[in-house]
Amino acid sequence: MATILSVSGSPSPTSRTARLLRHLDGRLAAQGHEVIPFDVRTLPAEALLHADFGHPAIARATSLVEQADGVVVGTPVYKAAYSGLLKSLLDLLPQYALAGKTVLPLATGGSTAHVLAIDYALRPVLASMGAAHITPGWFTLDKDITVGDDGSLTVAPAPAEALAQITDQFSLALGGRATVLAATG
Repeated sequence: MATILSVSGSPSPTSRTARLLRHLDGRLAAQGHEVIPFDVRTLPAEALLHADFGHPAIARATSLVEQADGVVVGTPVYKAAYSGLLKSLLDLLPQYALAGKTVLPLATGGSTAHVLAIDYALRPVLASMGAAHITPGWFTLDKDITVGDDGSLTVAPAPAEALAQITDQFSLALGGRATVLAATG
């Protein structure tokens, strides 16, 4: 199966975006994919802000992208755009870092006013980086994501169903038809 890099562009250590990604990582792993979770916020701020391409952590992030067959990119939406933290990473990756890769864009936010951020802000950048296939993305409202006291994640039924469908479409695009059918059947 495929190797998937699951990138959270949230600056928050208690991020709903990251928790949602880790939840979807489990679904992809159950379908037989190797999923590598990656939180951009763990990169050294100085390396990001000074565009230190040679920094070992930046080189490692670049290598993770290179080795992945598919990339899930998740971001909170701020002021109708993806996070500045995610932009900092994307700016440091090679121009065609996503060449030949299948990409799933996801976003979270407080208002449906930001629902087009995926298509108008994030998707063009991913396409310019050479993504072979950008599958349909999904915007999830913050109010539809609940984190329990034990850290468990609950997604409201309608968005949960939509997220399952787009995650399965992404898996299928990576060649996971048999495992999607087995995992969901």
